[in-house]
Amino acid sequence: MVSFRLQRMPSGFRFVPRKGGGILPSGEAVRAPYGLEIIESCLSCPHREDRLFCDLSPQAVQRLAAITSAAVYPKGATLFVEGQVPRGVFIMCSGRVKLSTSSADGKTLILRISEPGEILGLPATVTGKPYELTADVIEPTQANFISREQFLHFLREHGDAALRVAQQLGETYHSAIAEMRTIGLSRSVGEKLARFLLDLAAQYDASGSDVRFTLTLTHEEIAQMIGSSRETVTRLFGDFKKRHFLEVKGSTVIIRDRAGLEHLLDA
Repeated sequence: MVSFRLQRMPSGFRFVPRKGGGILPSGEAVRAPYGLEIIESCLSCPHREDRLFCDLSPQAVQRLAAITSAAVYPKGATLFVEGQVPRGVFIMCSGRVKLSTSSADGKTLILRISEPGEILGLPATVTGKPYELTADVIEPTQANFISREQFLHFLREHGDAALRVAQQLGETYHSAIAEMRTIGLSRSVGEKLARFLLDLAAQYDASGSDVRFTLTLTHEEIAQMIGSSRETVTRLFGDFKKRHFLEVKGSTVIIRDRAGLEHLLDA
């Protein structure tokens, strides 16, 4: 028999099905809202060994499953807001979330796009200081929540988990430095956009000389990532297409001339 647990989210409430006290048989997934396949327990997650934090000892994973609440969020939902007192962490199981900061006059800078396997809200939860960023869902996402008190107790009990947290904090630091270098040291917005596109292309396998990938960010969001304006990003995309650096077909970007984009970095 399937029972349901009411899970509160910023955009309202969603019912997340449970079986047998919250643990589904190994490999079994639940069809949830937004078309996501929800893994109800860390114990049955098929991606566990591929992800930094989740690749823990069996004892640690069992304890992690016991303190984790599964939840799904639609595009546009907010997990936490910059300046908010930390409630806990969100473990990304699927989907993507943009992490941003805003100034008093309303300008927004997107620091990065989180990927499955990351822990969101980690620095604030560990230090007790307010969340330093705002986390907004940009596509349907499963992000499992652990309260701050339970998470800190879990880290004290399991040294391997604490080491994974230190590793992720280190990776986040290096990512922030790279972002500052791109924004602060690039000589032009064209260079910033070229670097942004090349970094995206590097995540995909090239088929021949071309690289094809899906770009779900709007021009406004890209501008917020590279410290520019939407109008400038739109103009540069048009310029790159005229120079045959790339093609854009709907949400698909095809890099035709990687060397041409790379030349902009050295110009």
